[in-house]
Amino acid sequence: MLLRRHGSLLGSSLNSLSTRPILCSQCHHHRYSTGPPQNIAVIGGGITGLASAYYIAKEQPTARITVYEAGPRLGGWLHSSHVEVPGGRVLFEHGPRSLRPGMGALVTTTLIQELGMIPDVIYTDKTAASAVNRFIYYPDHLVRLPHPTTDSMLEIAFSILREPLFSGVIPGLIGEAFRPTRPESLDDESVASFFARRLDPRIPQNIVSAVLHGIYAGDVNQLSIRAIFPLLWTLEKQGGSVIGALATRRPEDNITVPRRDRELLAETKKVLDPEFMVALGKASIFSFRNGLQQLVDRLAEIVAGKKRVTTRLDTPVTHIELEEAAGGDKKIKVSTESESQTYDMVVSSIFSKKLSELCTSDSKTLLPELAKTHAVTVMVINLFYTNPKLVPVEGFGYLIPQTIPFQQNPERALGVIFDSDSIKGQDIATGTKLTIILGGHWWDGWSTYPTEEEGIAAARSVLQRHLRITDEPVAAQAKLQKDCIPQYTVGHISRMKQTHTRLMHRFKGRLRVVGNSYTGVGVNDCIRASRDIAQDLDQYNQKSGLEAIPS
Repeated sequence: MLLRRHGSLLGSSLNSLSTRPILCSQCHHHRYSTGPPQNIAVIGGGITGLASAYYIAKEQPTARITVYEAGPRLGGWLHSSHVEVPGGRVLFEHGPRSLRPGMGALVTTTLIQELGMIPDVIYTDKTAASAVNRFIYYPDHLVRLPHPTTDSMLEIAFSILREPLFSGVIPGLIGEAFRPTRPESLDDESVASFFARRLDPRIPQNIVSAVLHGIYAGDVNQLSIRAIFPLLWTLEKQGGSVIGALATRRPEDNITVPRRDRELLAETKKVLDPEFMVALGKASIFSFRNGLQQLVDRLAEIVAGKKRVTTRLDTPVTHIELEEAAGGDKKIKVSTESESQTYDMVVSSIFSKKLSELCTSDSKTLLPELAKTHAVTVMVINLFYTNPKLVPVEGFGYLIPQTIPFQQNPERALGVIFDSDSIKGQDIATGTKLTIILGGHWWDGWSTYPTEEEGIAAARSVLQRHLRITDEPVAAQAKLQKDCIPQYTVGHISRMKQTHTRLMHRFKGRLRVVGNSYTGVGVNDCIRASRDIAQDLDQYNQKSGLEAIPS
């Protein structure tokens, strides 16, 4: 998950628009006739699986919980490492490196407080250069995105009129309210199609594709507008146009903040430490002194300390099936290479396509919609230089749109993060720290990927061409993250609704799904979904984790 207002590699100028599918928990439910489940398996030991185990243990303190992790470590894509360099030590993040405060982080911040981690939080102020200076590379130079809190209207207008990147923005905005609304029969469309239809075809290809390279590493022509920007989809339906809906809304409508979010905000304000809340309000992003893995390590420590929780590393699950138990009750069997165990309930946090492979009968998947899920692969390259003044500008970093000519981006880079600017307080050495992200949808269909040496060479080539950096790094690492970011392609919401129906029919509410394959790819999204699923475990035959409603 490269760039997201919830746990990102890069920030987004569009983060005021919700990028989470709309969920609903406003239905009535039946209870287990024999009480809540007492024997529960959690599949996957990443941040979602760990958070799920933590919240389940909190909600059901008498339940026995087993966490299955296929690999040798917990944390999944959250992975931080310390590297010795001349003059001290630096922190390299090989996945998400920061969290964004706000509505999306309400559960995360409460969790941080519960874990006693507030003293370890480090903040980047909203007025810092990395907060107000964010760039897109187009067509052959860095273009700073206007920032409404620091730039005057004259400066914003001058930038829009001068830079080719913003071609189509002014006429697109002027004409949006007068363009015809979508046909009633249109159930979904690509992000590129929506922005081209409502604004101008150049906007999605130049600007929005860069932003989504940072969030999903995905193709703007394939990603779903209904799943990625549900608010825009809803506004057009409500008002005939986005601008029309915003212009005619009443303050009491609260169409930009769903009721479940308003309720959560009120709940959070009652329990969150006031000083912590004030600090978060001043921050554009935040992290921890030892990186985001510090959150993983603390969660793992708390979970391991609970007597009724067992964590099994290097134990991949090979099959999941529902079976009839004594007295006609339903149980769910989890098989590994060495044994099988039955549980009252299973919570799966693994990649949805992998889950579909585990849930089979007569060699056919019971969850065919999940089998269609695609995820992209990226390579994250971390470089450190002793020269502290290497980058010609101050800021968070830059993203690269799909329209950049091949000769300007033959390495298929998605973006570059200026780590030394974006988060301060994690390193004990002076210099310049950069992260380059390669691949994503550009690598779709590839059977082999660059080696670590090839990735580092490609990253240095990007920096030389774009930023004229030719220095030799004193530390360099490259990590391939295979199938790390699920793609919410056109039809995602419909597929999830169909999967909900199949889960209820095939598994009778005993298999719940959670994680970045479903309702948001960011760390904040996953933590919130983990809490929600734990609170609903005692609702019989009604929940799947996919209680999504169309916007």
